[in-house]
Amino acid sequence: MLRSLWLDDDGDQWLPGPGRADAARAGVPAVEIVGAGVTGLSCALTLAEAGVAARVHDARGVAGGASGRNAGFALRGAALAYDEARIALGVPAARELWALSEAALARLAALAGDAFRPEGSLRLAVDAAERERIRAEYEALVADGFAAEWREPPVGGCPDRFHGALFHPNDGAIQPLHWIRRLAAAALAAGAEIVEGSSVRSLGDLGAPQVVVATDGLGARLLAGLDAVIVPARGQVIATAPVQPRTVACPHYARDGYDYWQQLPDGRLVVGGFRDTDPAGEATCDEGVTPGIQRRLEALAATVLGELPRVTHRWSGTWGETPDRLPLVGPVAEAVAGRSGVWIAAGYSGHGNVLGLACGDLVARGILGDAASTFVPFDAGRRFGGEGAAAGAVPS
Repeated sequence: MLRSLWLDDDGDQWLPGPGRADAARAGVPAVEIVGAGVTGLSCALTLAEAGVAARVHDARGVAGGASGRNAGFALRGAALAYDEARIALGVPAARELWALSEAALARLAALAGDAFRPEGSLRLAVDAAERERIRAEYEALVADGFAAEWREPPVGGCPDRFHGALFHPNDGAIQPLHWIRRLAAAALAAGAEIVEGSSVRSLGDLGAPQVVVATDGLGARLLAGLDAVIVPARGQVIATAPVQPRTVACPHYARDGYDYWQQLPDGRLVVGGFRDTDPAGEATCDEGVTPGIQRRLEALAATVLGELPRVTHRWSGTWGETPDRLPLVGPVAEAVAGRSGVWIAAGYSGHGNVLGLACGDLVARGILGDAASTFVPFDAGRRFGGEGAAAGAVPS
């Protein structure tokens, strides 16, 4: 496993404090959460703020998985483009989904502080066909009242490469490790417990009446049949030495999101993607890298910057993909989970930085009995079927 750039950045101190430990407190909490990434910590924060005892387990530690091993994009929406979501879900549900993600993005900005950079993002067209697809999303967003800007060439810092772009003004970039540490600190301050180095091998090992599986694509051993509805995907990334002047002003992505890059304030370029060039090989939970994709990432970096600086970091992160590219959020039937009181929030299809924050909160509010927490397109029952855990099963 190769360390990400973010995990090697020690500029944000993360010190032990009340509730953070390598062994659980005595007693059984009301809710136990598996996964100390954005979803699990968001869930713990909402529960703790409501006065509910919540314990988070993670086999590694805070941000040890995908939440600390991504490319640092904070984007509204979902894996589906907005115009595609209107067709798949209907206009009202698509609008609700985008509004949910925009609210989560605003909450992320408030919680993250300077770990979030509000720069916007740029979706770029590499050919005429992609230009048409991006233009369709732009027109749908504007028609439904969402902020969006169309950019004609030259755009994206490469005058001859791109055929137009859609600018999302409210998006931004994060330092993933710093952001997740601050989310963890907020959860701890509210009274949650985080147990690092705690590997949960079976849901039957957890004594809490309510359990949340918040491991995105890595929960197959905890929930029977999960591997049939959430499959793993790997995204490989490189980071370069600093280059000045900084020419990439915001997160960029092209080829329908298969290529993506951003330049940090200090000039380092972070580049990821090309998993579509080896679909079978990248459908894995292994956090390694491969020569072929690494060469393509280097070539893209050279195209963006005009030369290839020294590559300082190579890493990958994994996430869960669902067939309809929408998360699974909500209670899981006892017949599937093997016990009562099980909830899931997972399967973000590469958009977990913002949706994970939203869905962790949705699950927590479902546990608390908030009827407004249900977002039908995310309902876990659409894949698992049956009645799940009882909402409102813990005191608020």
